[in-house]
Amino acid sequence: MSKISFSGIEFFKLQGSGNDFVIILKDGLNLSYDDMSRWAKKICERCFGVGADGLIFVERDDEFAYRWHFYNSDGSRAEMCGNGSRCVAWLCYHLNIAEKRHVFRTDAGPIKAEVFPDERSVKVQLTPPKGFKPNFDLKLSDRTLNVSFVEIGVPHVVVFVDDLKKVDVNRLGREIRFHSFFSPKGTNVNFVKITDKGLFVRTYERGVEKETYACGTGASASVFVANKLGLCGDREVRVVTSGGEELFISLHGEEVFLKGKVSFVFEGKLNLEGVGL
Repeated sequence: MSKISFSGIEFFKLQGSGNDFVIILKDGLNLSYDDMSRWAKKICERCFGVGADGLIFVERDDEFAYRWHFYNSDGSRAEMCGNGSRCVAWLCYHLNIAEKRHVFRTDAGPIKAEVFPDERSVKVQLTPPKGFKPNFDLKLSDRTLNVSFVEIGVPHVVVFVDDLKKVDVNRLGREIRFHSFFSPKGTNVNFVKITDKGLFVRTYERGVEKETYACGTGASASVFVANKLGLCGDREVRVVTSGGEELFISLHGEEVFLKGKVSFVFEGKLNLEGVGL
C-alpha cells in the first residue's frame, strides 16, 4: 500500500480517570466559537471521529500561562471541567508551554495547576463553590428525591444512595439534568455512596448526555456536599469513579483541590475532510 499523504491538524488525546479529551493548539487556526463547537461535535463523535468526551483548544494568553476553550462532545461550551483541566495542564507542561506550577484561564475563572511528572498526576484548584443548596426535595415523574446542589465551575446535583448498582444513571440523571428547577443551564447529576473507604460516585454529565467513567468537578462537588452535611472529612477524600479509577479531593475552607493520574494516549494528525469538516 502506498503511503497516504495529507495536510492535517495536529492533535493530542489524553484521559483522566476514563474521562477522555482531544486537545488542539489553537494558535494559527482562525476559528470562531461556532467553528469550535462544530469541530467538537465532529471530532468527539466515536466511530466517525477521534472519539472523546470533550474537545479542548489551547491558545496563548497575555496574563496567564494559556487560555483554554472547552467544548463537550455535543458541541456545547462548558465553563470548566476538572479532569479536562488536569489533562490540559499535563500536556502544556510537557510541551513546554507552562511550568510545573501554573495558572490558566477558563470561562469559570483562573485555574491553578501543579504537575507531578514522577507520579504522572496533576493537582488543580477548582473555582470556589457557590450556590450551595442542601437537602431539598425534587419532584420527578415517578418519585421525589432528596438532593443537594452546588456549582463548582459548573452546576452539580448530588444524590446520596444506598446501592449504586441499582441506579439507572442515564434515565434518572437525564430527568434531573433537564428538570425545570435547573433551567435554563441544566445540571450535572452525581449519585453517591459513602463508605469507610471514601466515596463511590457515578455521574450523568451535561453536554455528554450520558453516564461517563468519571467527572472531576462531580467528584469534587460530591465531597463538598458530603463534608457540609457531616458525612465525610475534608482532607484528601478518596473518590472511586464508575471507571474504577481513583481521584483525591481535599478541602481547605472554601478552596477545593482535585488530584488524580493522567494518561497520554496518543498524538496524531487529523484529516478534517475525513471527519466532515
